[in-house]
Formats: sequence, structure tokens, C-alpha cells
Amino acid sequence: MLAVPSHTALRELDTEPPEYRGQGRRPRPPWHSVEAWRQSLGAEAWHSIAVRDGSQGPLGVAAVKRRMRSRTHRRQPGDEELLVVIRSRDRDQQEVVQVDYSLSNATPETPVWECARVAKAEHRIEECIQRSTSAAGLADDEVRHWTGWQQHQTLSFLATWFLVRETERGKNMDPCDDLPADAPGHRAAFARGVSGRHHAASAQGATEATATS
Repeated sequence: MLAVPSHTALRELDTEPPEYRGQGRRPRPPWHSVEAWRQSLGAEAWHSIAVRDGSQGPLGVAAVKRRMRSRTHRRQPGDEELLVVIRSRDRDQQEVVQVDYSLSNATPETPVWECARVAKAEHRIEECIQRSTSAAGLADDEVRHWTGWQQHQTLSFLATWFLVRETERGKNMDPCDDLPADAPGHRAAFARGVSGRHHAASAQGATEATATS
């Protein structure tokens, strides 16, 4: 998904063109800025979506998607794309505080909630890059070719992934490790260990008896 400014000119593909009067070229739907098109929408066009968990509860937005055709820098019709508009309100849901416009090459059948989820994942990507920069030296590359730069970026992200997994493993240690020796968890683990050793010893004894016979 590519963020675009509010003055980007687009042509909606799902609207009927103006009536043809029998002379000249057949008319096509007019060009509109994405901001003007958004303001023309009714309340029924918007879908309320909870995109992720925030520090003060679920983060909810309103989103809408449409098939559009953009206009190139030479003022020529471009490719068919999917326009996704995301509207964020304040915590009281009273006032619109931010409107984001994005173009995507996704298929028209893509659910609007999936488009909103991808658009709002940018903060997690930024956090990953910042973490890699500070902990894995993402920005400390001194290379002369694209190949070296790509290798450095890949290794830095792999190192960041390793650090994150190690941190999560440290937080999810087995709670039985901190229990007293006579706790139920330890007693069950001890019983399983004794039972396992008993079966292993029995199997080894049977194998030795078979070999000697």
C-alpha cells in the first residue's frame, strides 16, 4: 500500500458515466481529488473496524475502499488500483483527527478490514526498524554494492528476530522452576521422570537379556 496526498486525482470505476448525447466522444466519469470524493460519501459507506490493541483499549477506525484509476504525471489515465481511505477519531468518537489515503494493487475482493490492518501496521514496521538500528546495527553498514547492503540488512533483521525470541523465551519460563520442591507441579514432573527412567531401564534390561540368550 502506498500513501498518497489528499489532492491526488482519481476516477471512480464503479460509477456510471454521464449520459451520452450522441455527439463526440462518450463521456467518462470525472476526475476528483480523493479528499473531495471522501467528503461526498454518506455515513453508510464507512465500515467500523478494530485494527489492533492500543494502550487504552482497541484502536478503532472507519474505512472505505473503491476501485479507482489514477492519473499519471502526464495527466494520462493510469492503472486500475484500489483506494483505501481510513478515518480515525478521538477517544470519545466525536471528532475526526486524521484521514489517511492509500493506493493498493490488491484485488477488489480484498476485505476492507484487511486493507485497514495492513495500513495501520506501519507503526510496528517502524518499531522493528528502530529496534534493529539500536540493537543490531542496521544503520552501521559500510558497503559499496547493493549485494553487500542487502546482506547486511538481512543479517541485522535476523539478529533482531533472534533477540526478540530470546526476550520472549525469558518472559515465558516454566513457572514450575520457581516452585518449592514439594509443590504439586514438581511432584508431577518428578513422577513423570521416574516413570520414564523406569521404562527406559526395563527396555534396556530386556534388550540385554535378549542379546545374552
